[in-house]
Amino acid sequence: MKNTKLEKLAPVVAMSVAFFLALTKFIVWIISGSVALLSSAMDSLLDTWVSIFNYFAIKYSQNPADEDHPYWHWKIEWIAATIEWTIITLSGLYIVYESTNKILYPEAIWYINWTLIVMFISIIATWALVYFLSYVYKKTNNLVIRWDSIHYKMDLYTNLAVIITLWIIFLVPSLTWIDGIVGLLIWLYIIHEAWELIQDGINLLLDRALEEHEKVKEIIDRYLAEWKFDSYHCLKTRAGGSKDKFVEFHFVMNPDTTILEAHHIWDEIEEEIKKLDPEAHWHVIWHVDPYDDSAQNGCK
Repeated sequence: MKNTKLEKLAPVVAMSVAFFLALTKFIVWIISGSVALLSSAMDSLLDTWVSIFNYFAIKYSQNPADEDHPYWHWKIEWIAATIEWTIITLSGLYIVYESTNKILYPEAIWYINWTLIVMFISIIATWALVYFLSYVYKKTNNLVIRWDSIHYKMDLYTNLAVIITLWIIFLVPSLTWIDGIVGLLIWLYIIHEAWELIQDGINLLLDRALEEHEKVKEIIDRYLAEWKFDSYHCLKTRAGGSKDKFVEFHFVMNPDTTILEAHHIWDEIEEEIKKLDPEAHWHVIWHVDPYDDSAQNGCK
């Protein structure tokens, strides 16, 4: 199966699993009244909508470059992550409301055995989904799928927390207030993890330098030390999408250097940079100057 098909299949599988789990949890929540289970159900419902959104985000991001979008449509993936964080944060307000009520006015939880069965099924299904999404990410390096995989890993922990809570209440029925506490803790954990996702999304939207930036600089410095050219400036790196990485810089060469000689040096540098991540699509853009014009370009 081609990688593009895998990328589109991943959110469909995630959506199907999340919807099944959300429906099951909501039904059992109505019967049992567990706020911890409600928190997990809300999370699964959000997962469903996020996976639907991710499907269209991935589909749109794969559109080729056109006249209006010469740099492709990759950034939609990062916009998707930003929207995902916003939805998760706002929806958590309802969980806070229910959890607070549970703490202030504890109520018995019914049919704990059925609730535990549902949560065990949820853990098995979520683990299988995380394994599948991790496999797809390794094959495609798609950022949306990576974020989805991290999100469902969070679900594994929240599901485990719900099981521990219900088991404690099953052993000591008077501790029903713990259900509300765990509901709040689950929401706080989700917000914490979601915040890390939004930071990644914002950094990428702002064209943050690549993780390999310093290594790229080391490669260019090595060639500079060998007197392949006089100096360089305006080194910039950024990610262009799930697979594409951009490097731009100017290097200063003796005016007597031929275009062929300059191109030969450039080819060597480009090949070294590509070795930093052989799976990526590198776009190394260079500009030859006869003198240092960094001041005019406003860069170092």
